[in-house]
Amino acid sequence: MFTLYGIKNCSTVKKARDWLEQHGIAYQFHDVRADGLTLEHLQNFTARVDWNSLLNRSSTSWRQLTPEQQSDLTCEKAIQLIHNTPTLLKRPVLDTGEQLLVGFKNEYPL
Repeated sequence: MFTLYGIKNCSTVKKARDWLEQHGIAYQFHDVRADGLTLEHLQNFTARVDWNSLLNRSSTSWRQLTPEQQSDLTCEKAIQLIHNTPTLLKRPVLDTGEQLLVGFKNEYPL
């Protein structure tokens, strides 16, 4: 079964959920705000996609970080930032088991 990571009130996550349901694709929803993200989740994600694609630099959460937190980013620092503030994760993230798809633009390439 697929797992969709996001937050309930995100419009892009809602579009992705609607698309999955319209296409009869079973998935489990993981609310990163309510359920959090483990370091293991994030290490798994960064082993499968570029960590830069996981960090939502246009989010309110990003703008609330200090300049020191935003600078000198590495994979490890990004993992720690997202772990501490899960809403820094670009949404949604769809884990199909084989693919890790970040973001949503009207359809998934499944």
